[in-house]
Amino acid sequence: MNTIEFTRDEGVARVALNRPDKLNSFTRQMHADLREAITQCERDETIRAVVITGNGRAFCAGQDLADLSFEPGNMSDLGALIQDNFNPLIRRIQALPKPVIARVHGIAAGAGANLALACDIVLAARSASFLQAFVNIGLVPDSGGTWFLPHRIGVARAMGLAMLGEKLSAEQAEQWGLIWRCLDDDQLDAAVSRMAGKLASMPTRALAASKQAIHAALTNELTQQLDLERDLQASLGSSQDYAEGVNAFLQKRAPKFEGR
Repeated sequence: MNTIEFTRDEGVARVALNRPDKLNSFTRQMHADLREAITQCERDETIRAVVITGNGRAFCAGQDLADLSFEPGNMSDLGALIQDNFNPLIRRIQALPKPVIARVHGIAAGAGANLALACDIVLAARSASFLQAFVNIGLVPDSGGTWFLPHRIGVARAMGLAMLGEKLSAEQAEQWGLIWRCLDDDQLDAAVSRMAGKLASMPTRALAASKQAIHAALTNELTQQLDLERDLQASLGSSQDYAEGVNAFLQKRAPKFEGR
């Protein structure tokens, strides 16, 4: 996986986009390598938290236009590109039954910005910025951009970001509620490591259920959501981690969750 750097340590997988000379912009090969990395995260039960980041000076600059054809009569089909690559990527991250942290530094532009927003928790360096760059080349935000933005920051702000194509600082993104936290650049790595380690030690099935329920709440009616909460709680009530959590509470000790 030359375009992706994949490592794991103590229950945490680190998936780094690895085209630093191109600001980690997407190519079809990088999509294929990223799919393989996510498959490893899905299948390996010892992986209990995932960090997605980029090597070099940027998180991800979106689609690499050099990987597309602009030859008259042979233009790349953007709909097919999205259907085959970007949409499955966003769906898999959202459905991954493990917490996913986006570690963002430098620019997160276009599909790169929306890749970060697809993750469960976004931690960004103060020098980072988010850019819905699509309008600048005559396109509409994709990779979930037109869904993530209005749901998180409202229609007015979403419209401004989509239509004006202007950078949004990490600090402003935090203030608007688009991301979880903006940190000083020299504190980012330590904060990501602490959070990933904490999540990897927590009850993984409960985290996955919370992720499922919160996603569902954006389209469910209250009665549907109450039923979903009931069903998820019933399932978790028979898990080893629930038994461990209760016993630890009664015995006044720290729980040792195993993700089962």
